[in-house]
Amino acid sequence: MTNYAKSGLLAVAMAIAASPALAHVTLETSQAQVGAGYKAVLKVPHGCGALPTLRVKVRIPDGFIGVKPMPKAGWKLETTRAPYGKTYEAPHVRLTEGVREITWSGDLPSDWYDEFVFTGTIAGDLTPGTTLYFPTVQECETGAERWIEIPAEGAGGHDLKAPAPGLKLSPAKPHGQ
Repeated sequence: MTNYAKSGLLAVAMAIAASPALAHVTLETSQAQVGAGYKAVLKVPHGCGALPTLRVKVRIPDGFIGVKPMPKAGWKLETTRAPYGKTYEAPHVRLTEGVREITWSGDLPSDWYDEFVFTGTIAGDLTPGTTLYFPTVQECETGAERWIEIPAEGAGGHDLKAPAPGLKLSPAKPHGQ
């Protein structure tokens, strides 16, 4: 192996070791516009230590409406519906309830990586600059990883041990653009 190849491998290894976000459940796209549709891709990079992941549960935050999860081959999919905290106006329909939790059950070995996908709409009355959090629990044969910590208002989540995946909201595009 050349010195160039060795230094490249060393740089990749150091980047992986220095990046705590790789150890957490995260969203593939961490920013979206208020009032727009959003495809959430939860990235699960590992199991619980050496144990496989058997279930992934995600709680849907207030203001993320019209949720539809994507089935996964070999996994059982369940949703829990409940009332929203308020009524949302959507084209041709008023939404008063929807999917509030999604659970995928299957088997993800610890050495493997996977993604869990769902879509929905970011309510038009949410405030740009705020963050929606999707608390996620990764259940294993024994125990669980609970990615549910939400930072205090105005604080960053960099010091949290088990941060919930977050979606930063940006302003809606003006109509016609």
